[in-house]
Amino acid sequence: MLQFVEAPAKRRLAQLTWPVIWFGVTVVGAWLKPNAAGHGTHRQLGLPQCPSVAFFGRPCPGCGLTTSWTNLIHGHIYESFMSNLLGPVLYLAFTGMAFVSLVAYLRGKYWDTNTPRFNWVASLVLGAFLIYGGLRFATTKYSDVRPVVEILSPAQRATVTR
Repeated sequence: MLQFVEAPAKRRLAQLTWPVIWFGVTVVGAWLKPNAAGHGTHRQLGLPQCPSVAFFGRPCPGCGLTTSWTNLIHGHIYESFMSNLLGPVLYLAFTGMAFVSLVAYLRGKYWDTNTPRFNWVASLVLGAFLIYGGLRFATTKYSDVRPVVEILSPAQRATVTR
């Protein structure tokens, strides 16, 4: 799965994107305070509420990821898994990819991720993420939010649900 190849300097430099983004995400996660509700930590960044939560009161596949990662960075492992079961796994995979990319760059190589095995593993992770998200959407209703549809008048609701 780890395939290192010779590549021009410009291409090797591009792989520093992973560690730079990882560093930024980790610094922001250390700065944020995890929301006790298990979701919504991203709102501290001025981002809007998740549309899935706003309209249905139910989590999308990514709901709780910011909270999960923030909890993990703060050392709250149990809370991290409770916010989003795949959150810690994805953060650790992201950390590993950033580390391998940095090591490859420092060794003057390029980490070639365009291999059948890497693509298979990435597809498996994506599939697990979507299946988990679908199951969460079907079985979880947040009690700490009122969906937009419930706030609308009956006439407004009729236009939204058509």
